[in-house]
Amino acid sequence: MEDYKKTPKKPLRIITYALLALWAIVVLFPFYWMLLTSVKSYSSYNSEYIPKFFTLSPTLQNYADAFTSVPLGRYLLNTLIFTVITTAIMLIVITLAAFAFARLEFKGKNIVFVIFLSLMMIPNELVVITNFVTITNWDMRNSFPGLILPSITSVFYIYLLKENFEQIPDNLYYAAKVDGTSDLKYLLRVMVPISKPTLVTITILKVIECWNSYVWPRLITDDENYFLVSNGIQEIREKGFGRENIPAMMAAVVVISVPLIILFLVFRKKIMEGVSRGGTKG
Repeated sequence: MEDYKKTPKKPLRIITYALLALWAIVVLFPFYWMLLTSVKSYSSYNSEYIPKFFTLSPTLQNYADAFTSVPLGRYLLNTLIFTVITTAIMLIVITLAAFAFARLEFKGKNIVFVIFLSLMMIPNELVVITNFVTITNWDMRNSFPGLILPSITSVFYIYLLKENFEQIPDNLYYAAKVDGTSDLKYLLRVMVPISKPTLVTITILKVIECWNSYVWPRLITDDENYFLVSNGIQEIREKGFGRENIPAMMAAVVVISVPLIILFLVFRKKIMEGVSRGGTKG
């Protein structure tokens, strides 16, 4: 009887793995094609009337061109500065805001939080226009403060962290208050360590968001000294290699993509753990 019940599961499992393998190929193929194109020489790539899925003469010259034809190193450094500072400030802002909504009692807290959530309904285009006018009026175009300020908070991350904070038993907070612990000390010594998986997830997601940011940096900077890698890709197309040198462009894209791929692979378990903790209450 047991063998009869187990037998139908094997074909289903085989079909499931086959579908997962097929989906993995579909998802990973663009990355393979990007990497393959980046190691093809300009002449061999343009001589392929039918694209080839391999190359017998790989070259790294395209990667050298990626750093010499345009200041890609400066773009990477600018992006790193923008990402680190923005993420650090945002973590401070959202942690304090989430703590206030989760633990502190003040008049109108629920109304304020509803208003906060309603901001997520506003189209992003309207926010970009408002931020652009504000930053321009403050004379912050082509500067790191102008790049950073509009990105130092997130309603979604505040909500995610607030839900996580609310899972921590109230008894811990009341016991800490009886011992004379301040709210800030309780936040730093109790709530932050307990919510570390969620904070790690938010940090990684924010880093990816900053690294991939395109519209705002493109809008607020026209000085090459403040270009991010997102601007750099466009600069590569227009001034660096010319639109026809696809292998060199792919080499630059590989260089830009590798840090995020490594980040995700290293912290993928933390991301899943943090999302599940933030989405599960009780």
